[in-house]
Amino acid sequence: MATVRQATTTWTGDLVKGSGEVNAESSGAFGGLPVTWASRTESADGRTSPEELLAAAHSSCFAMAFSSDLAKAGFAPEVLIVSCEVAFDRVDGKWTVVSSKLSVKGRVAGIDAEGFRTQAEQSKNGCPISRALQGNVSLSVEASLDV
Repeated sequence: MATVRQATTTWTGDLVKGSGEVNAESSGAFGGLPVTWASRTESADGRTSPEELLAAAHSSCFAMAFSSDLAKAGFAPEVLIVSCEVAFDRVDGKWTVVSSKLSVKGRVAGIDAEGFRTQAEQSKNGCPISRALQGNVSLSVEASLDV
């Protein structure tokens, strides 16, 4: 049976002058996150955007997948610090999420830098959020081992 999570956004007004609020319904982990068109295309100014939420989803998903894959390969990660940059740009005149760039720094005993990079690339391709984006969004990962 599928696991389902739910978030709700309440939007008031038109696209340019309007604003919304995002709430995590399933977990209650966050609520009242302000979102506006300007926070997507200009300055965030303390508001979030769908792209920032996608970056949070992708970085956390990759961190879980990478830690699991490292363990399956016989390496115990001490710490993985994963960031994600999601780019939002015009393509053929339409606003589009064009890329998601993961960056991971880690401390993992017993693995060399090349092995770490190779495993990161494999995990990037296998992470569930990456699989949801594949074919639509350019995906990349930059990995550096902190020894």
